[in-house]
Amino acid sequence: MRSVTYSMSVSLDGYIVGPDGDFNWTAPDEEVFRFWIDEIRDVGVHLMGRRLYETMLYWETADQDPSLDEPALEWTALWKPLPKVVFSSTLSTVQGKARLASGSPAEEIERLRAEPGEGDIAIGGATLAAEVAASGLIDEYRAVVYPVLVGGGIPFFPRRERRVDLELVETRAFSSKVVYLRYRVAR
Repeated sequence: MRSVTYSMSVSLDGYIVGPDGDFNWTAPDEEVFRFWIDEIRDVGVHLMGRRLYETMLYWETADQDPSLDEPALEWTALWKPLPKVVFSSTLSTVQGKARLASGSPAEEIERLRAEPGEGDIAIGGATLAAEVAASGLIDEYRAVVYPVLVGGGIPFFPRRERRVDLELVETRAFSSKVVYLRYRVAR
């Protein structure tokens, strides 16, 4: 069965964006960007909310930018053909290999798990991840932790009254002091 993973950059105090909506502190250096390139290779479909979809739209045409370096071109080549499912109550159309979700996140995940396919079902965006986590459908939490305290904003982890036990699977420290933490849900 395909694993459902939630992976995002996060501040040390637990936020994916700061109180002002800014996330410029997550700009990866080349080593971290290479990590994200390797990470996306294992994804078969990416589920995301409207805000993340709109942020990632840049990559649908980034390969047309003549100033793009080799790692960015490599990321674009992997991202563009990747199937994406967008959850939004305000969008009526999406671009590229994206489609609007026809059901709830839980219904979409069950449908995707039942279909033939390879690669993880990746979740992007804290609001969507909170809904999927409430249904108990996240298999792994992957946090790329930046050494910054932003003091508030959108939390990486959902604020729910539910305990979830995790098993540490992998850690990696980058030269930029960024740390990758990968946890599997203990079942």
